[in-house]
Amino acid sequence: MNQEAMALLEEKKFPQLCRILKEMNPADLAALFAEFPEEYLPIIYRILPKELAAETFVCMDADLQEVLITAFSDKELREVLDEMYMDDTVDVIEEMPSNVVARILKNSNPADRRTINELLKYPSDSAGSIMTTEYVYLKKDMTVRDAFARIRKIGPDKETIYTCYVTDASRKLVGVVTVKDLLLAEQESVINDIMETNVIYVSTLEDKETAARLFDKYDLLAVPVVDQEQRLVGIITVDDAMDVLREENTEDILKMSAVTPTDDTYLKTSVFKHAKNRIVWLLILMVSATITGAIITKYEAAFTSIPLLIAFLPMLMDTGGNSGSQSSTTIIRGLALEEIKPRDFFRVLFKEVSVALMVGAVLAIVNTARVLITYPHDPIKYQLALVTGMALMCAVLIAKTLGCCLPMLAQKLKIDPALMAAPLMTTIVDAGTVLVYFSIATAVMHLTL
Repeated sequence: MNQEAMALLEEKKFPQLCRILKEMNPADLAALFAEFPEEYLPIIYRILPKELAAETFVCMDADLQEVLITAFSDKELREVLDEMYMDDTVDVIEEMPSNVVARILKNSNPADRRTINELLKYPSDSAGSIMTTEYVYLKKDMTVRDAFARIRKIGPDKETIYTCYVTDASRKLVGVVTVKDLLLAEQESVINDIMETNVIYVSTLEDKETAARLFDKYDLLAVPVVDQEQRLVGIITVDDAMDVLREENTEDILKMSAVTPTDDTYLKTSVFKHAKNRIVWLLILMVSATITGAIITKYEAAFTSIPLLIAFLPMLMDTGGNSGSQSSTTIIRGLALEEIKPRDFFRVLFKEVSVALMVGAVLAIVNTARVLITYPHDPIKYQLALVTGMALMCAVLIAKTLGCCLPMLAQKLKIDPALMAAPLMTTIVDAGTVLVYFSIATAVMHLTL
């Protein structure tokens, strides 16, 4: 498609190119735009129908949007802004440099400018920052006939018309009704009689991640947003909720890998910024690993007497680290999905300890068989099997206990549980594993330090 479109563009066969592009989805068009040289973008954009062009513009990344805004005349910019929903306009503004923002605001009408400024005042992590003010609301004393007349009148400019919210005379949220409810009701039925009064809603200052999780929990297409006086001020639609959840998951994955999250994509992030985002945690983990080195140094005499002890150290440390990562990842995911609550601490701890004992026992049995097979003529093979088996069980028990306790403790202290995942967990478990291993070895084999 890219080559065909490029060929038509170079041959200036704009009608044929327009026919091809009109059949494409806005998201696919945005991806296609990213493949073209920047100097062609304004030309291609201008041959698209107005509504499709605006939808495509919303799907583009910030760099392409800035290129087009720079190329737009004031009239073209106003046309694009008129076709965009308010939350999308705010999203664009948040990604643009100050000179571009000034131009966007200049070409917005006064009413839209006031709305944009109001939305920009909300904290970036709040529900208010991702809501749109373009929704359909009805009065509870309306008839179904009146409701349809209102939807037909104002619906074309709203982001969604399927879910309509019901307010009283002071704009307080009192109910919700869907178009399906309206279609199945009699024309003279009153909205107050058919609306659902148990409305799931959020306040403007509620965490946007909490708001986004409501969509999954209650299978919603939109969530109303109210102010401190329970007045309806906007709605959050499912596409914005998906964006929030994607950002949250990306952030957690990066934190679990000891990388500072960034708003830019991988390729758009400079080498220096990549290094800066990674080096801090690597320095912390490197320094903390000296604890493990100090423990090994303390037991130098033990492994000097029996050098074979060192051969099992990597296996023990890796097993402990992997066990901790399994538990911490599982618990962090459960906390994120609200499957696990802080009040479940002792239930989770009991379950993870039970898993640790079961897994540790299996690993110890397999390891014992491996030691006896690998070192059949070694006089200390039974002692070695006992030491490594006991150390394995202890390492798994320590790792899984920490793996469940630390994330839950972090959430209780209002710290992101993702910080307690793989890298930090591995460092703590490594030190504990080495200490336990050599303590057991010196006790069982009667070694002197």
